[in-house]
Amino acid sequence: MRIGITFDLRREYLNAGYSKEETAELDEPETIEALEEALHAFGYETVRIGNIKNLVRQLAEGQRWDLVFNIAEGLHGLSREAQVPALLDAYAIPYTFSDPLVLALALHKAATKRIIRDMGIATPQFEVFQRGDTIEVCEFGFPMFVKPVAEGSSKGIGRHSAVQTQAELQEACLLLLANFDQPVLVEQYLPGREFTVGIAGTGNEARALGVMEILLNEADWAEGYSYQTKINYLEKVKYSLVTGELREQCTAVALQVWRGLGCRDGGRIDLKMDAEGIPNFLEVNPLAGLNPHYSDLPILCQLNGISYQALIGMIVDSALKKIDSGVTL
Repeated sequence: MRIGITFDLRREYLNAGYSKEETAELDEPETIEALEEALHAFGYETVRIGNIKNLVRQLAEGQRWDLVFNIAEGLHGLSREAQVPALLDAYAIPYTFSDPLVLALALHKAATKRIIRDMGIATPQFEVFQRGDTIEVCEFGFPMFVKPVAEGSSKGIGRHSAVQTQAELQEACLLLLANFDQPVLVEQYLPGREFTVGIAGTGNEARALGVMEILLNEADWAEGYSYQTKINYLEKVKYSLVTGELREQCTAVALQVWRGLGCRDGGRIDLKMDAEGIPNFLEVNPLAGLNPHYSDLPILCQLNGISYQALIGMIVDSALKKIDSGVTL
């Protein structure tokens, strides 16, 4: 089987003048190399396609693949993660991970939370502020947590994010509106423990790969699980597997979210406990990072005794089942 790989190589965008934060979600060469090595171990032939512009050119030249392993994040627009799958759908080429509808929805945190709320799943109360809006105290009151509505890799999160007063809320919202040129999500702040749940599979065959607690050093607590914290995770973060009843609680919520949204093949669900100890939905990442060393999903799998190669194998197997069953992508 010939598998094409779509991705956005970070250094190409850095060389084009984009900043380190703008390119935080994009891939390093070691990620592509590790992915290819895992696919080769299963006997697959791989072709590096690269970003969406390369994909457009190669499709126009008549090139095709049996499957595309898609980890392209895109760079522009609120639906940027959906661009490559939408193009592959147009050419009836199967691919890994979720479809354009799910990827576009999941990137917009507020839109996702509205659906999650309608599903009856606990999620923090929230408001969305856009450029030109009057920024007022939300009905759920302080403390609050402020972040861009459509960013990944914790971009836009930092010491300004947890706000206690109207002045801090105003300052944080104006900062993010100026820096990210997109709406700002303001959530009720949850004081409890924070988790991420790894998922592999699709629909009723989806299963949890483990539940991992994210523990920040006391000195870095005010920074939150930010972009800066993530890139310095060895010094600032401790990851711990969750077991017992709490694991079952988090798993149940995560699978309900995964199946309810129609996510496919693999990814992560982020949860946090409220004051009553109930796991609340924060975000879904249906296109999770796959760097074998510092991405949350591979770290979670490693802690749970699942190799990187096994993780990639589960993702591909799930995608191939869609082809074998005749599912139209």
